[in-house]
Amino acid sequence: MIILIVDDSGVMRRIHKNTLTENGIPEQFIMEAGDGQEALKRAVENDITLFLVDWNMPKIDGLEFVKKLRSMEKYVSAPIIMVTSEAAKYNVIQAISSGVTDYVVKPIKGTILWDKISSFL
Repeated sequence: MIILIVDDSGVMRRIHKNTLTENGIPEQFIMEAGDGQEALKRAVENDITLFLVDWNMPKIDGLEFVKKLRSMEKYVSAPIIMVTSEAAKYNVIQAISSGVTDYVVKPIKGTILWDKISSFL
């Protein structure tokens, strides 16, 4: 099992990582990427089990990352949770239409994020 946290904010990556480790996920099963381009590289080189993806990032944004990920055979059905500040209903619809499995709006509590994640582990 490998979980990839994709967010350009180091603080957000740390918050997500802390949520995972506090719930028993060992650090060696958690990877990080600061943008969609870096995340794609990690996805190609590894077998990722679960993705936590921010929407607004440099180089390749979260939505474009999800589309590229879904075009890869090994990630057609992988769980992707969009964790973003984009809260409008049309954003949620756009993300789900692009292949996101679930959607969480920032700021979030660790318990809410864990509830979303735990069903996929």
